[in-house]
Amino acid sequence: MSSYTHVVGHRTYQFRDLKDLMAKATPARSGDYLAGLAAASAEERVAAQMALAALPLATFLNQALVPYEQDEVTRLIIDSHAAAAFAPIAHLTVGDFRNWLLSDAADTALLARTAPGITPEMAAAVCKLMRIQDLILVAKKCSVVTRFRNTIGLPGCMSTRLQPNHPTDDASGIAASLLDGLLYGSGDAVIGINPATDNVPQVIKIVTMLDEIIARYGIPTQSCVLTHVTNTIAAIERGAPVDLVFQSIAGTEQANAGFGINLALLAEAQQAALSLGRGTVGNNVMYFETGQGSALSANAHHGVDQQTCEARAYAVARRFQPLLVNSVVGFIGPEYLYDGRQIIRAGLEDHFCAKLLGLPMGCDVCYTNHAEADQDDMDVLLTLLGTAGCTFVMGIPGSDDIMLNYQTTSFHDALYARRVLGLQPAPEFASWLKEMEIFTRDDYVTLGSTLPPAFQPALLRLQ
Repeated sequence: MSSYTHVVGHRTYQFRDLKDLMAKATPARSGDYLAGLAAASAEERVAAQMALAALPLATFLNQALVPYEQDEVTRLIIDSHAAAAFAPIAHLTVGDFRNWLLSDAADTALLARTAPGITPEMAAAVCKLMRIQDLILVAKKCSVVTRFRNTIGLPGCMSTRLQPNHPTDDASGIAASLLDGLLYGSGDAVIGINPATDNVPQVIKIVTMLDEIIARYGIPTQSCVLTHVTNTIAAIERGAPVDLVFQSIAGTEQANAGFGINLALLAEAQQAALSLGRGTVGNNVMYFETGQGSALSANAHHGVDQQTCEARAYAVARRFQPLLVNSVVGFIGPEYLYDGRQIIRAGLEDHFCAKLLGLPMGCDVCYTNHAEADQDDMDVLLTLLGTAGCTFVMGIPGSDDIMLNYQTTSFHDALYARRVLGLQPAPEFASWLKEMEIFTRDDYVTLGSTLPPAFQPALLRLQ
């Protein structure tokens, strides 16, 4: 692999290979320092960014950061690359690519046509050259629409995952949180539960309960229990009413092996879900979660910086045409993203790279209690992501997940973002909210003393 140099004043900076150049060009974050990959100074970082800007995009097709022979994610990236889609930008350097993305010529339709020709490493490289406003502007131009029981990702829309977790999987507790979320207009992306007891019988119990609620009230949404993919396959085999298959994924074969998965297993799960035919307006059946630092935390990063490893996870997601993908951006902890500033930058990077690659990207705007971050930081990131066209965010009672013990966004936070930015839920879900007298106008939620009639019996059962 070639080495790279760049001269700043009277000093020459040497980068031993493409991995080193990419890592040194990355905006500062604690995970790369932990791995010993980060630039030693701001000047070295700028030198690396300038050298990276001069690099031809096609370099990434000829120099694999993780060896082709050792890694099935690398093989997926190279073997599935769409040469025809890449042809219009094949002559560009990384810096030229940034300028092209920001230009008026790169409109929504052209970006969609080009997406199959962009590799994760190309997206990661250009991301390292971009300011916050650049990440927002380009992501805003990327439109990715997916469908299952409703239509997600349309312009002017931002969906929410209703996350009614409970520390003991108590049915009444889940139902109370679910009702609370629906009354704020949450839940059009998915009603998704992290089970406290993670086994196949419990998965079946929860997914059956959610299916009954969705059917009883005619909610145009989908459910998901965020369990390991093998549990979901087993639940499908036992006749459970599974809508979406969930799995956490990473950007290297070794990191995915740490999750107990590979591409063949994900393909099996996708086919199992498709065989049920439960979608009404589409058949995007997969839901993936990612996050910067996952490969590093498994010591499976191969010396690649954490932002580039994260972008490589999007190649895995793209292979399976998911309904939803989201970065749980601040969940892994301050060892990887130290403070609010790093979390904000990472969330916008993840959203930009995934949208550029053609994914329906959302974000869990979150932080752990030992990070140097607070809810003001999350307000900033939520607002910026809404401006950037983020597909969906989380909705959790009081912003505090009492089962997973981290801080994220509440039903009220999502409602705030929709109101301030003029965004709507998925159209089928928005119509249902009005029919149920939850929304009385496009921008107003009925939260007075009178519960919408359809939900009064449900409230009585919970009391």
